[in-house]
Amino acid sequence: MALYILYESASGYSLFLGHGLDEIGQNTEAVRGSVADLNRFGKVVKLVAFSPFESALDALNQCNAVSEGQMTDELRNFLELTLPKVKEGKKSKFSLGVAEPKLGSHIFEVTKIPCQSNEFVLELLRGVRLHFDRFIENLKPGDLEKAQLGLGHSYSRAKVKFNVNRVDNMVIQAIFLLDTLDKDINSFSMRVREWYSWHFPELVKIVNDNYLYAKVAKYVEDKSQLSEDHLPGLTDIVGDEDKAKEIIEAAKASMGQDLSPIDLINVKQFAQRVMDLAEYRKKLYDYLVAKMNDIAPNLAALIGEVVGARLISHAGSLTNLAKCPSSTLQILGAEKALFRALKTRGNTPKYGLIFHSSFIGRASTRNKGRMARYLANKCSIASRIDCFLEKNTTAFGEKLREQVEERLDFYDKGVAPRKNLDVMKSAIETVETKDTEMVVDEPATELSSKKSKKKKHKAGAKDDIEPMAEDNLAAVINGDAPEEPKSEKKKKKEKRKLAQEAEEEKNEPMENVNGANGFNAEDGTAKKNKKKKSKDENTEDLPAASEGKKKKKKKSRSEDTD
Repeated sequence: MALYILYESASGYSLFLGHGLDEIGQNTEAVRGSVADLNRFGKVVKLVAFSPFESALDALNQCNAVSEGQMTDELRNFLELTLPKVKEGKKSKFSLGVAEPKLGSHIFEVTKIPCQSNEFVLELLRGVRLHFDRFIENLKPGDLEKAQLGLGHSYSRAKVKFNVNRVDNMVIQAIFLLDTLDKDINSFSMRVREWYSWHFPELVKIVNDNYLYAKVAKYVEDKSQLSEDHLPGLTDIVGDEDKAKEIIEAAKASMGQDLSPIDLINVKQFAQRVMDLAEYRKKLYDYLVAKMNDIAPNLAALIGEVVGARLISHAGSLTNLAKCPSSTLQILGAEKALFRALKTRGNTPKYGLIFHSSFIGRASTRNKGRMARYLANKCSIASRIDCFLEKNTTAFGEKLREQVEERLDFYDKGVAPRKNLDVMKSAIETVETKDTEMVVDEPATELSSKKSKKKKHKAGAKDDIEPMAEDNLAAVINGDAPEEPKSEKKKKKEKRKLAQEAEEEKNEPMENVNGANGFNAEDGTAKKNKKKKSKDENTEDLPAASEGKKKKKKKSRSEDTD
Protein backbone atom coordinates (compact mmCIF):
# COMPACT_ATOMS: atom_id res chain seq x y z
CA MET A 1 0.00 0.00 0.00
CA ALA A 2 1.38 3.37 -1.05
CA LEU A 3 1.89 5.99 1.66
CA TYR A 4 1.38 9.69 0.93
CA ILE A 5 2.62 12.24 3.46
CA LEU A 6 0.95 15.63 4.00
CA TYR A 7 3.29 18.37 5.22
CA GLU A 8 2.01 21.82 6.23
CA SER A 9 4.81 24.37 5.88
CA ALA A 10 4.80 28.14 6.39
CA SER A 11 4.73 28.66 2.61
CA GLY A 12 2.09 26.10 1.56
CA TYR A 13 0.81 22.52 1.52
CA SER A 14 3.06 19.79 0.08
CA LEU A 15 2.39 16.13 -0.64
CA PHE A 16 5.14 13.47 -0.61
CA LEU A 17 5.12 9.84 -1.68
CA GLY A 18 7.09 7.14 0.17
CA HIS A 19 8.93 4.62 -2.06
CA GLY A 20 10.06 1.21 -0.91
CA LEU A 21 8.43 1.46 2.46
CA ASP A 22 6.92 -2.00 2.22
CA GLU A 23 10.38 -3.54 1.87
CA ILE A 24 11.61 -1.61 4.89
CA GLY A 25 8.58 -2.77 6.78
CA GLN A 26 8.10 0.67 8.27
CA ASN A 27 11.06 0.23 10.59
CA THR A 28 11.36 3.44 12.56
CA GLU A 29 15.02 2.95 13.42
CA ALA A 30 15.92 2.54 9.75
CA VAL A 31 14.08 5.74 8.92
CA ARG A 32 15.91 7.58 11.73
CA GLY A 33 19.23 6.51 10.27
CA SER A 34 18.30 7.70 6.76
CA VAL A 35 16.76 11.03 7.80
CA ALA A 36 20.07 12.88 8.25
CA ASP A 37 21.43 11.77 4.85
CA LEU A 38 19.64 13.52 1.97
CA ASN A 39 20.76 10.94 -0.61
CA ARG A 40 19.25 8.05 1.31
CA PHE A 41 16.17 9.94 2.38
CA GLY A 42 15.58 11.30 -1.14
CA LYS A 43 15.31 7.75 -2.44
CA VAL A 44 12.59 6.93 0.09
CA VAL A 45 10.52 10.12 -0.10
CA LYS A 46 9.74 12.18 -3.21
CA LEU A 47 7.72 15.34 -3.76
CA VAL A 48 4.40 14.84 -5.58
CA ALA A 49 2.71 18.27 -5.42
CA PHE A 50 3.07 21.66 -3.76
CA SER A 51 0.34 24.31 -3.25
CA PRO A 52 1.64 27.68 -2.00
CA PHE A 53 -0.46 30.01 0.15
CA GLU A 54 -1.82 33.14 -1.50
CA SER A 55 -0.85 35.60 1.28
CA ALA A 56 0.28 35.85 4.90
CA LEU A 57 -3.35 36.12 6.03
CA ASP A 58 -4.24 32.97 4.12
CA ALA A 59 -1.28 31.18 5.73
CA LEU A 60 -2.50 32.25 9.18
CA ASN A 61 -6.03 31.01 8.51
CA GLN A 62 -4.75 27.67 7.21
CA CYS A 63 -2.44 27.29 10.23
CA ASN A 64 -5.26 28.04 12.66
CA ALA A 65 -7.51 25.49 10.96
CA VAL A 66 -4.83 22.78 11.05
CA SER A 67 -4.09 23.44 14.74
CA GLU A 68 -7.79 23.03 15.52
CA GLY A 69 -8.01 19.80 13.49
CA GLN A 70 -10.20 21.24 10.72
CA MET A 71 -9.79 20.71 6.98
CA THR A 72 -10.23 23.85 4.89
CA ASP A 73 -11.66 24.00 1.38
CA GLU A 74 -8.19 24.72 -0.06
CA LEU A 75 -6.73 21.61 1.57
CA ARG A 76 -9.65 19.49 0.39
CA ASN A 77 -9.27 20.65 -3.21
CA PHE A 78 -5.51 20.06 -3.04
CA LEU A 79 -5.95 16.48 -1.77
CA GLU A 80 -8.71 15.60 -4.22
CA LEU A 81 -6.68 16.87 -7.18
CA THR A 82 -3.35 15.25 -6.28
CA LEU A 83 -4.33 11.93 -4.67
CA PRO A 84 -5.49 9.03 -6.87
CA LYS A 85 -9.24 8.63 -7.02
CA VAL A 86 -10.92 5.71 -5.28
CA LYS A 87 -13.76 3.88 -6.99
CA GLU A 88 -16.98 3.40 -5.10
CA GLY A 89 -17.28 0.10 -3.29
CA LYS A 90 -13.55 -0.64 -3.47
CA LYS A 91 -10.81 -0.21 -0.90
CA SER A 92 -8.20 2.45 -1.51
CA LYS A 93 -4.68 1.27 -2.37
CA PHE A 94 -3.02 4.14 -0.48
CA SER A 95 -3.13 5.94 2.86
CA LEU A 96 -2.35 9.50 3.90
CA GLY A 97 0.10 10.22 6.72
CA VAL A 98 -0.60 13.35 8.79
CA ALA A 99 0.98 14.84 11.90
CA GLU A 100 -2.28 15.70 13.70
CA PRO A 101 -4.65 12.78 14.44
CA LYS A 102 -7.65 15.17 14.72
CA LEU A 103 -6.96 16.50 11.23
CA GLY A 104 -6.70 12.95 9.89
CA SER A 105 -10.04 11.94 11.38
CA HIS A 106 -11.71 15.03 9.90
CA ILE A 107 -10.21 14.31 6.46
CA PHE A 108 -11.49 10.73 6.61
CA GLU A 109 -14.99 11.86 7.66
CA VAL A 110 -15.32 14.30 4.76
CA THR A 111 -13.38 12.69 1.90
CA LYS A 112 -13.21 9.01 3.01
CA ILE A 113 -9.42 9.07 2.48
CA PRO A 114 -7.76 6.67 4.97
CA CYS A 115 -5.30 8.52 7.21
CA GLN A 116 -2.71 7.40 9.73
CA SER A 117 -0.56 9.13 12.33
CA ASN A 118 2.13 7.14 14.13
CA GLU A 119 5.84 7.25 15.01
CA PHE A 120 6.85 6.15 11.53
CA VAL A 121 4.92 9.00 9.87
CA LEU A 122 6.31 11.53 12.38
CA GLU A 123 9.87 10.42 11.59
CA LEU A 124 9.22 10.83 7.88
CA LEU A 125 7.78 14.30 8.51
CA ARG A 126 10.88 15.19 10.55
CA GLY A 127 13.03 14.31 7.56
CA VAL A 128 10.77 16.31 5.22
CA ARG A 129 11.04 19.32 7.54
CA LEU A 130 14.82 18.99 7.62
CA HIS A 131 15.30 18.82 3.84
CA PHE A 132 12.22 20.77 2.71
CA ASP A 133 14.19 23.57 1.05
CA ARG A 134 15.97 20.98 -1.12
CA PHE A 135 12.71 19.50 -2.41
CA ILE A 136 11.22 22.82 -3.55
CA GLU A 137 12.80 24.31 -6.66
CA ASN A 138 13.42 28.05 -7.21
CA LEU A 139 13.37 28.68 -3.45
CA LYS A 140 15.81 31.41 -2.44
CA PRO A 141 17.86 30.94 0.73
CA GLY A 142 16.24 32.72 3.66
CA ASP A 143 12.72 32.84 2.19
CA LEU A 144 11.53 29.84 4.19
CA GLU A 145 12.96 31.22 7.45
CA LYS A 146 11.26 34.59 6.87
CA ALA A 147 7.93 32.90 6.17
CA GLN A 148 8.25 30.77 9.31
CA LEU A 149 9.15 33.79 11.44
CA GLY A 150 6.26 35.92 10.16
CA LEU A 151 3.75 33.10 10.49
CA GLY A 152 5.00 32.28 13.98
CA HIS A 153 4.55 35.86 15.16
CA SER A 154 1.09 36.25 13.67
CA TYR A 155 -0.03 32.83 14.96
CA SER A 156 1.18 33.64 18.48
CA ARG A 157 -0.59 37.01 18.46
CA ALA A 158 -3.81 35.37 17.29
CA LYS A 159 -3.61 32.59 19.88
CA VAL A 160 -2.70 34.75 22.86
CA LYS A 161 -5.86 36.83 22.99
CA PHE A 162 -5.55 39.37 25.82
CA ASN A 163 -8.49 41.37 27.06
CA VAL A 164 -7.50 45.01 26.72
CA ASN A 165 -9.60 46.01 29.73
CA ARG A 166 -7.89 43.44 31.97
CA VAL A 167 -4.22 44.23 31.41
CA ASP A 168 -2.72 44.36 34.91
CA ASN A 169 0.41 46.18 33.72
CA MET A 170 -1.59 49.43 33.78
CA VAL A 171 -2.30 48.93 37.48
CA ILE A 172 1.37 48.26 38.20
CA GLN A 173 2.46 51.44 36.44
CA ALA A 174 -0.32 53.49 38.07
CA ILE A 175 0.53 52.43 41.61
CA PHE A 176 4.25 53.11 41.03
CA LEU A 177 3.40 56.57 39.69
CA LEU A 178 1.04 57.20 42.61
CA ASP A 179 3.79 56.42 45.12
CA THR A 180 6.23 58.64 43.24
CA LEU A 181 3.73 61.49 43.13
CA ASP A 182 3.10 61.22 46.86
CA LYS A 183 6.83 61.59 47.56
CA ASP A 184 7.24 64.44 45.07
CA ILE A 185 4.19 66.36 46.29
CA ASN A 186 5.35 66.10 49.89
CA SER A 187 8.87 67.30 49.06
CA PHE A 188 7.61 70.13 46.82
CA SER A 189 5.07 71.22 49.46
CA MET A 190 7.84 71.40 52.05
CA ARG A 191 9.84 73.50 49.60
CA VAL A 192 6.88 75.88 49.14
CA ARG A 193 6.48 76.18 52.92
CA GLU A 194 10.15 76.94 53.44
CA TRP A 195 10.30 79.40 50.57
CA TYR A 196 7.16 81.37 51.45
CA SER A 197 7.89 81.24 55.19
CA TRP A 198 10.62 83.82 54.66
CA HIS A 199 7.87 86.24 53.73
CA PHE A 200 4.93 84.99 55.87
CA PRO A 201 6.17 82.53 58.59
CA GLU A 202 2.93 82.64 60.65
CA LEU A 203 0.93 80.97 57.84
CA VAL A 204 2.55 77.57 58.50
CA LYS A 205 0.91 77.23 61.91
CA ILE A 206 -2.50 78.42 60.70
CA VAL A 207 -2.79 76.21 57.54
CA ASN A 208 -1.56 72.64 58.00
CA ASP A 209 -2.66 71.02 54.72
CA ASN A 210 -0.08 71.17 51.93
CA TYR A 211 -2.60 71.71 49.11
CA LEU A 212 -4.42 74.48 50.98
CA TYR A 213 -1.11 76.13 51.93
CA ALA A 214 -0.09 76.30 48.24
CA LYS A 215 -3.51 77.76 47.36
CA VAL A 216 -3.31 80.40 50.09
CA ALA A 217 0.26 81.33 49.18
CA LYS A 218 -0.76 81.82 45.56
CA TYR A 219 -3.78 83.92 46.57
CA VAL A 220 -2.06 86.13 49.16
CA GLU A 221 1.24 86.80 47.37
CA ASP A 222 2.34 90.00 49.16
CA LYS A 223 1.18 90.00 52.81
CA SER A 224 1.37 93.80 53.05
CA GLN A 225 -1.47 94.15 50.52
CA LEU A 226 -3.77 91.71 52.39
CA SER A 227 -6.85 93.50 53.77
CA GLU A 228 -10.46 92.92 54.77
CA ASP A 229 -11.45 92.98 51.11
CA HIS A 230 -9.70 89.62 50.62
CA LEU A 231 -11.80 87.96 53.34
CA PRO A 232 -14.43 86.36 51.00
CA GLY A 233 -11.72 84.87 48.75
CA LEU A 234 -9.77 83.49 51.71
CA THR A 235 -12.98 82.06 53.18
CA ASP A 236 -13.70 80.18 49.93
CA ILE A 237 -10.19 78.69 49.88
CA VAL A 238 -9.86 77.80 53.56
CA GLY A 239 -13.53 77.01 54.17
CA ASP A 240 -13.62 78.75 57.56
CA GLU A 241 -14.24 82.45 58.10
CA ASP A 242 -12.52 82.50 61.50
CA LYS A 243 -9.39 80.99 60.03
CA ALA A 244 -9.47 83.54 57.19
CA LYS A 245 -9.70 86.38 59.70
CA GLU A 246 -6.80 84.85 61.64
CA ILE A 247 -4.68 84.84 58.46
CA ILE A 248 -5.45 88.55 57.85
CA GLU A 249 -4.61 89.49 61.45
CA ALA A 250 -1.36 87.47 61.30
CA ALA A 251 -0.37 89.21 58.04
CA LYS A 252 -0.72 92.60 59.72
CA ALA A 253 1.66 91.67 62.56
CA SER A 254 3.94 89.32 60.60
CA MET A 255 7.66 89.17 61.39
CA GLY A 256 8.64 87.95 57.88
CA GLN A 257 10.83 89.93 55.55
CA ASP A 258 9.68 91.46 52.31
CA LEU A 259 10.28 89.75 48.94
CA SER A 260 10.89 91.32 45.59
CA PRO A 261 8.21 91.04 42.88
CA ILE A 262 10.35 88.55 40.92
CA ASP A 263 10.66 86.31 43.98
CA LEU A 264 6.92 86.45 44.59
CA ILE A 265 6.25 85.51 40.94
CA ASN A 266 8.51 82.46 41.27
CA VAL A 267 6.85 81.40 44.53
CA LYS A 268 3.43 81.81 42.91
CA GLN A 269 4.41 79.72 39.87
CA PHE A 270 5.89 76.97 42.03
CA ALA A 271 2.76 76.90 44.22
CA GLN A 272 0.67 76.52 41.04
CA ARG A 273 2.82 73.54 39.95
CA VAL A 274 2.31 71.87 43.32
CA MET A 275 -1.45 72.39 43.04
CA ASP A 276 -1.46 70.88 39.54
CA LEU A 277 0.44 67.85 40.78
CA ALA A 278 -2.01 67.38 43.65
CA GLU A 279 -4.98 67.57 41.27
CA TYR A 280 -3.35 65.10 38.87
CA ARG A 281 -2.75 62.77 41.81
CA LYS A 282 -6.50 62.76 42.52
CA LYS A 283 -7.28 61.93 38.87
CA LEU A 284 -4.68 59.16 38.89
CA TYR A 285 -6.24 57.68 42.03
CA ASP A 286 -9.67 57.63 40.35
CA TYR A 287 -8.11 55.93 37.31
CA LEU A 288 -6.50 53.31 39.58
CA VAL A 289 -9.82 52.60 41.29
CA ALA A 290 -11.55 52.15 37.92
CA LYS A 291 -8.82 49.81 36.61
CA MET A 292 -8.84 47.73 39.79
CA ASN A 293 -12.60 47.29 39.50
CA ASP A 294 -12.04 45.95 35.96
CA ILE A 295 -8.99 43.76 36.63
CA ALA A 296 -9.41 42.51 40.22
CA PRO A 297 -12.88 43.53 41.48
CA ASN A 298 -13.07 40.90 44.23
CA LEU A 299 -9.61 41.70 45.60
CA ALA A 300 -10.45 45.42 45.56
CA ALA A 301 -13.76 44.81 47.35
CA LEU A 302 -12.00 42.70 49.98
CA ILE A 303 -8.87 44.68 50.86
CA GLY A 304 -9.15 48.00 48.99
CA GLU A 305 -7.92 49.28 45.64
CA VAL A 306 -4.56 50.66 46.77
CA VAL A 307 -3.47 47.66 48.86
CA GLY A 308 -4.64 45.27 46.15
CA ALA A 309 -2.70 47.19 43.51
CA ARG A 310 0.42 47.09 45.72
CA LEU A 311 0.10 43.31 46.05
CA ILE A 312 -0.27 42.90 42.26
CA SER A 313 2.70 45.16 41.52
CA HIS A 314 4.90 43.42 44.10
CA ALA A 315 4.03 39.96 42.73
CA GLY A 316 4.60 41.13 39.15
CA SER A 317 1.13 40.36 37.77
CA LEU A 318 -2.28 39.13 38.83
CA THR A 319 -1.41 35.64 37.55
CA ASN A 320 1.73 35.50 39.70
CA LEU A 321 -0.28 36.69 42.71
CA ALA A 322 -2.86 33.94 42.07
CA LYS A 323 -0.07 31.35 41.99
CA CYS A 324 1.25 32.47 45.39
CA PRO A 325 0.08 30.49 48.43
CA SER A 326 -1.50 32.44 51.27
CA SER A 327 1.63 32.08 53.43
CA THR A 328 3.68 33.84 50.73
CA LEU A 329 1.02 36.49 50.17
CA GLN A 330 0.97 37.19 53.91
CA ILE A 331 4.62 38.38 54.00
CA LEU A 332 4.79 40.02 50.57
CA GLY A 333 6.75 43.23 51.09
CA ALA A 334 8.60 41.97 54.17
CA GLU A 335 11.26 39.87 52.44
CA LYS A 336 14.18 41.64 54.12
CA ALA A 337 12.75 41.03 57.56
CA LEU A 338 12.03 37.40 56.66
CA PHE A 339 15.56 36.60 55.47
CA ARG A 340 17.09 38.52 58.37
CA ALA A 341 14.98 36.46 60.78
CA LEU A 342 15.99 33.23 59.04
CA LYS A 343 19.62 34.25 59.17
CA THR A 344 19.60 35.27 62.84
CA ARG A 345 17.09 32.54 63.80
CA GLY A 346 14.70 35.14 65.15
CA ASN A 347 10.95 35.58 64.84
CA THR A 348 9.66 35.77 61.26
CA PRO A 349 7.41 38.71 60.27
CA LYS A 350 3.66 38.25 60.63
CA TYR A 351 2.58 40.57 57.83
CA GLY A 352 3.86 42.58 54.91
CA LEU A 353 1.88 44.83 52.57
CA ILE A 354 -1.47 43.62 53.95
CA PHE A 355 -0.63 45.46 57.19
CA HIS A 356 -1.97 48.61 55.47
CA SER A 357 -5.44 47.02 55.44
CA SER A 358 -7.92 48.36 57.98
CA PHE A 359 -8.70 44.88 59.30
CA ILE A 360 -5.29 44.34 60.89
CA GLY A 361 -5.39 47.82 62.42
CA ARG A 362 -8.78 47.07 63.98
CA ALA A 363 -7.59 43.78 65.48
CA SER A 364 -6.06 43.72 68.94
CA THR A 365 -2.32 43.31 69.43
CA ARG A 366 -2.77 39.71 70.45
CA ASN A 367 -4.80 38.83 67.34
CA LYS A 368 -2.91 40.77 64.65
CA GLY A 369 -0.98 37.69 63.52
CA ARG A 370 -4.10 35.55 63.33
CA MET A 371 -5.94 38.29 61.46
CA ALA A 372 -3.06 38.64 58.98
CA ARG A 373 -3.04 34.90 58.31
CA TYR A 374 -6.82 34.78 57.82
CA LEU A 375 -6.83 37.89 55.62
CA ALA A 376 -4.00 36.48 53.46
CA ASN A 377 -6.07 33.32 52.97
CA LYS A 378 -9.07 35.31 51.73
CA CYS A 379 -6.89 37.53 49.52
CA SER A 380 -5.44 34.42 47.88
CA ILE A 381 -8.95 33.13 47.12
CA ALA A 382 -10.06 36.51 45.75
CA SER A 383 -6.99 36.86 43.50
CA ARG A 384 -7.54 33.40 42.02
CA ILE A 385 -11.21 34.14 41.37
CA ASP A 386 -10.28 37.41 39.62
CA CYS A 387 -7.57 35.73 37.56
CA PHE A 388 -9.55 32.79 36.24
CA LEU A 389 -13.16 34.01 36.30
CA GLU A 390 -14.31 35.49 33.00
CA LYS A 391 -17.28 37.36 34.48
CA ASN A 392 -16.66 40.71 36.15
CA THR A 393 -18.39 40.52 39.54
CA THR A 394 -17.74 41.70 43.11
CA ALA A 395 -20.05 39.18 44.80
CA PHE A 396 -17.22 36.92 45.99
CA GLY A 397 -15.16 39.82 47.32
CA GLU A 398 -18.10 41.18 49.29
CA LYS A 399 -18.82 37.77 50.81
CA LEU A 400 -15.14 37.30 51.70
CA ARG A 401 -15.15 40.74 53.35
CA GLU A 402 -18.17 39.67 55.40
CA GLN A 403 -16.22 36.60 56.50
CA VAL A 404 -13.31 38.76 57.68
CA GLU A 405 -15.72 40.98 59.61
CA GLU A 406 -17.21 37.89 61.23
CA ARG A 407 -13.73 36.68 62.14
CA LEU A 408 -13.05 40.03 63.85
CA ASP A 409 -16.27 39.66 65.83
CA PHE A 410 -15.24 36.11 66.73
CA TYR A 411 -11.91 37.32 68.15
CA ASP A 412 -13.53 40.19 70.06
CA LYS A 413 -16.95 38.85 71.13
CA GLY A 414 -16.76 35.11 70.53
CA VAL A 415 -19.54 35.03 67.90
CA ALA A 416 -19.13 31.89 65.75
CA PRO A 417 -18.58 32.76 62.06
CA ARG A 418 -20.18 31.01 59.09
CA LYS A 419 -18.46 28.20 57.25
CA ASN A 420 -16.59 28.97 54.04
CA LEU A 421 -18.64 26.43 52.08
CA ASP A 422 -21.93 28.14 52.95
CA VAL A 423 -20.56 31.58 52.13
CA MET A 424 -19.26 30.47 48.73
CA LYS A 425 -22.59 28.81 47.92
CA SER A 426 -24.44 32.03 48.71
CA ALA A 427 -21.96 34.00 46.56
CA ILE A 428 -22.52 31.64 43.62
CA GLU A 429 -26.29 31.98 44.05
CA THR A 430 -26.07 35.78 43.97
CA VAL A 431 -24.00 35.64 40.78
CA GLU A 432 -26.50 33.28 39.15
CA THR A 433 -29.45 35.46 40.15
CA LYS A 434 -27.74 38.50 38.66
CA ASP A 435 -27.17 36.58 35.42
CA THR A 436 -30.81 35.56 35.25
CA GLU A 437 -31.90 39.14 35.89
CA MET A 438 -29.66 40.28 33.05
CA VAL A 439 -31.22 37.69 30.75
CA VAL A 440 -34.77 38.63 31.81
CA ASP A 441 -34.19 42.36 31.36
CA GLU A 442 -33.17 41.94 27.70
CA PRO A 443 -36.55 40.68 26.37
CA ALA A 444 -38.52 42.87 28.80
CA THR A 445 -39.31 45.39 26.11
CA GLU A 446 -40.62 42.68 23.80
CA LEU A 447 -42.85 41.29 26.55
CA SER A 448 -44.24 44.73 27.36
CA SER A 449 -45.11 45.31 23.71
CA LYS A 450 -46.81 41.91 23.55
CA LYS A 451 -48.79 42.68 26.71
CA SER A 452 -49.94 46.00 25.30
CA LYS A 453 -51.08 44.23 22.13
CA LYS A 454 -53.01 41.68 24.24
CA LYS A 455 -54.68 44.46 26.22
CA LYS A 456 -55.74 46.19 23.03
CA HIS A 457 -57.10 42.90 21.70
CA LYS A 458 -59.09 42.29 24.90
CA ALA A 459 -60.48 45.81 24.84
CA GLY A 460 -61.63 45.30 21.25
CA ALA A 461 -63.26 41.99 22.25
CA LYS A 462 -65.21 43.73 25.04
CA ASP A 463 -66.45 46.35 22.61
CA ASP A 464 -67.61 43.59 20.28
CA ILE A 465 -69.41 41.70 23.07
CA GLU A 466 -71.79 44.52 24.01
CA PRO A 467 -73.41 44.98 20.58
CA MET A 468 -73.65 41.20 20.24
CA ALA A 469 -75.55 40.99 23.51
CA GLU A 470 -77.94 43.75 22.42
CA ASP A 471 -78.59 41.95 19.14
CA ASN A 472 -79.36 38.72 21.01
CA LEU A 473 -81.85 40.48 23.28
CA ALA A 474 -83.57 42.07 20.30
CA ALA A 475 -83.80 38.69 18.62
CA VAL A 476 -85.34 37.11 21.73
CA ILE A 477 -87.95 39.86 22.03
CA ASN A 478 -88.88 39.38 18.39
CA GLY A 479 -89.28 35.65 18.99
CA ASP A 480 -86.21 34.50 17.08
CA ALA A 481 -83.59 32.34 18.82
CA PRO A 482 -80.03 33.66 18.38
CA GLU A 483 -77.52 31.41 16.75
CA GLU A 484 -74.48 30.70 18.93
CA PRO A 485 -71.06 30.92 17.26
CA LYS A 486 -69.40 27.59 16.75
CA SER A 487 -65.81 28.43 17.96
CA GLU A 488 -65.51 30.80 20.93
CA LYS A 489 -63.25 30.77 23.96
CA LYS A 490 -64.56 30.25 27.46
CA LYS A 491 -63.52 33.70 28.61
CA LYS A 492 -65.56 35.34 25.83
CA LYS A 493 -68.57 33.17 26.70
CA GLU A 494 -68.40 34.14 30.37
CA LYS A 495 -68.07 37.84 29.49
CA ARG A 496 -71.04 37.56 27.12
CA LYS A 497 -73.13 35.90 29.82
CA LEU A 498 -72.26 38.65 32.26
CA ALA A 499 -73.20 41.27 29.69
CA GLN A 500 -76.51 39.47 28.93
CA GLU A 501 -77.39 39.22 32.63
CA ALA A 502 -76.71 42.94 33.07
CA GLU A 503 -78.97 43.77 30.12
CA GLU A 504 -81.67 41.36 31.38
CA GLU A 505 -81.71 43.02 34.78
CA LYS A 506 -82.35 46.33 33.05
CA ASN A 507 -85.20 44.83 31.00
CA GLU A 508 -87.08 43.08 33.90
CA PRO A 509 -90.27 45.19 33.57
CA MET A 510 -90.34 44.31 29.88
CA GLU A 511 -90.24 40.61 30.83
CA ASN A 512 -93.27 40.97 33.10
CA VAL A 513 -95.35 42.56 30.32
CA ASN A 514 -94.37 39.87 27.91
CA GLY A 515 -95.15 37.20 30.53
CA ALA A 516 -98.75 38.39 30.72
CA ASN A 517 -99.10 37.94 27.00
CA GLY A 518 -97.59 34.44 27.14
CA PHE A 519 -94.08 35.42 26.13
CA ASN A 520 -90.95 34.59 28.06
CA ALA A 521 -88.13 37.13 27.49
CA GLU A 522 -85.39 34.87 28.86
CA ASP A 523 -85.42 32.12 26.30
CA GLY A 524 -87.12 32.17 22.93
CA THR A 525 -86.76 28.43 22.39
CA ALA A 526 -88.63 27.69 25.63
CA LYS A 527 -91.58 29.84 24.40
CA LYS A 528 -91.90 27.89 21.20
CA ASN A 529 -91.88 24.58 23.07
CA LYS A 530 -94.68 25.81 25.37
CA LYS A 531 -96.74 26.89 22.34
CA LYS A 532 -96.31 23.45 20.76
CA LYS A 533 -97.31 21.70 23.99
CA SER A 534 -100.44 23.82 24.35
CA LYS A 535 -101.44 23.07 20.74
CA ASP A 536 -100.95 19.30 21.33
CA GLU A 537 -103.08 19.41 24.46
CA ASN A 538 -105.83 21.25 22.61
CA THR A 539 -105.78 18.67 19.82
CA GLU A 540 -106.00 15.83 22.39
CA ASP A 541 -109.02 17.42 24.12
CA LEU A 542 -111.01 17.84 20.88
CA PRO A 543 -112.03 14.13 20.31
CA ALA A 544 -112.97 13.72 23.97
CA ALA A 545 -115.36 16.66 23.73
CA SER A 546 -116.94 15.35 20.52
CA GLU A 547 -117.60 11.93 22.12
CA GLY A 548 -119.42 13.60 25.06
CA LYS A 549 -121.64 15.59 22.70
CA LYS A 550 -122.63 12.39 20.86
CA LYS A 551 -123.61 10.68 24.12
CA LYS A 552 -125.77 13.63 25.15
CA LYS A 553 -127.55 13.60 21.78
CA LYS A 554 -128.29 9.85 22.12
CA LYS A 555 -129.74 10.38 25.62
CA SER A 556 -132.02 13.17 24.44
CA ARG A 557 -133.35 11.03 21.53
CA SER A 558 -134.16 8.09 23.84
CA GLU A 559 -136.11 10.37 26.21
CA ASP A 560 -138.16 11.71 23.31
CA THR A 561 -139.21 8.22 22.14
CA ASP A 562 -140.29 7.36 25.67
